Amino acid sequence: MSVTWTRRKRSLRRFWAQFRTQRAGVTGLAILVVAVLLAIVAPLFIDEGVTNVVRGTGEKLAPPSWDAPLGTDESGRSVLLMIWWGSRTSLLIGFLAALLSMVIGTVLGIVAGHFRGWIGAVVLRITDWFLVLPSLVTALVLAAILGGSTATIIVAIGVTSWPSTARLIRAQTLAVEARPYIERSTALGGGHWHITTRHVLPNVAPLLLASTTLEVASAIVTESTLAFLGVSANKTSWGTMLRGSYDWGAATSGAWWYILVPGLCIVIVVMAFTLCGRALETVLNPRLRGAR
Repeated sequence: MSVTWTRRKRSLRRFWAQFRTQRAGVTGLAILVVAVLLAIVAPLFIDEGVTNVVRGTGEKLAPPSWDAPLGTDESGRSVLLMIWWGSRTSLLIGFLAALLSMVIGTVLGIVAGHFRGWIGAVVLRITDWFLVLPSLVTALVLAAILGGSTATIIVAIGVTSWPSTARLIRAQTLAVEARPYIERSTALGGGHWHITTRHVLPNVAPLLLASTTLEVASAIVTESTLAFLGVSANKTSWGTMLRGSYDWGAATSGAWWYILVPGLCIVIVVMAFTLCGRALETVLNPRLRGAR
């Protein structure tokens, strides 16, 4: 056990030493750490009451001032406090939807790659069918049918965004199972569970980590789009704020802060996830590392 932990620590140190050379990735990681920490500590300083329309005390659509550094919305609520509290919903949906998508995509991808008979063929055809469906429209229909709760939005995004991951994991599974040690393991009595969990999964995990980081960014954009189209999670998020700015004519009223601030938050966080994902892909992929 001590030898295993020593090897893991050595691998982590080597990974961090290589990741630090990716300046864009380190910048993205720093932004994400700040964003996540702010979302976690938000209940220590504010509560959900800051989103209550009857508790707005400021002037409606007032420009930035000392009392409201980022201005107010149509109900006189501070945009800064709403952005801070809304980050909890946006990040939560992004992380959980990406996790659900990765679990579905990983399981089906390994199954499609490991079982070459009719099982793999059926899984592959299901994956192809989901690939041709417009994921945003499908998520919009599912969210509208099932309701606008946070869990519904997570499920709607997760079950419509897994096919690309399944295809990626299947290709990697085929490459791993073509190696000689897989044949030796099978000859020694290794079953399907042993092959997939002890050999395939550890080898696809680095690729899965980079893909998950990129998938979180996609999930946040999808959640914001669904909220803007009117399928909200019944909670304040960056997407619902953009929807509110549209409904109350912030653009025509000159309330640029009501549109710009939540939009910038989405762009910055999505860009940070993308930078981290690309950096992880470069570090974990020997071919990309050599080409750098």
